[in-house]
Amino acid sequence: MAGPVTEWIGTAARLGLAVVWGWAGLAKIADPAEAAQAVRAYEILPEALVKPVGHGLPFLELALALLLVVGLGTRLVAALSAGLLLAFIAGIASAWARGISIDCGCFGGGGAVDSSQTEYLQEILRDTGFLLLAGWLLRWPRTKFSVDGWLAR
Repeated sequence: MAGPVTEWIGTAARLGLAVVWGWAGLAKIADPAEAAQAVRAYEILPEALVKPVGHGLPFLELALALLLVVGLGTRLVAALSAGLLLAFIAGIASAWARGISIDCGCFGGGGAVDSSQTEYLQEILRDTGFLLLAGWLLRWPRTKFSVDGWLAR
């Protein structure tokens, strides 16, 4: 199933995922302390890793967004995106299973909240949708208007 339609769907998936990563990274980059607090709230990582992950994650998300916008290394970026999304889904599921009431911090904010404010199922379903976009790009990385396509010519 490779052809022009597949390339247009891939382009939409690539740009859609770029918007997600860009939005997430920009929402967190302005307040690294808040981003670190969101990571800490999951109670998964040792304290020594909380700040590096919280401070570094927005830069990784913005790098993924930029690479997806220009269409460079699409399959590799899709694989990295899928791995990151699986980690996010696992983290949310872990918090839910352990009864920790947090805002995921996916698009800024994050940290402890009242249990009535948690939206774990919606967050997992949302990230699963993003994972499907990454999966499409893993399978069919050739897209329109991409540096990859230009380099392949």
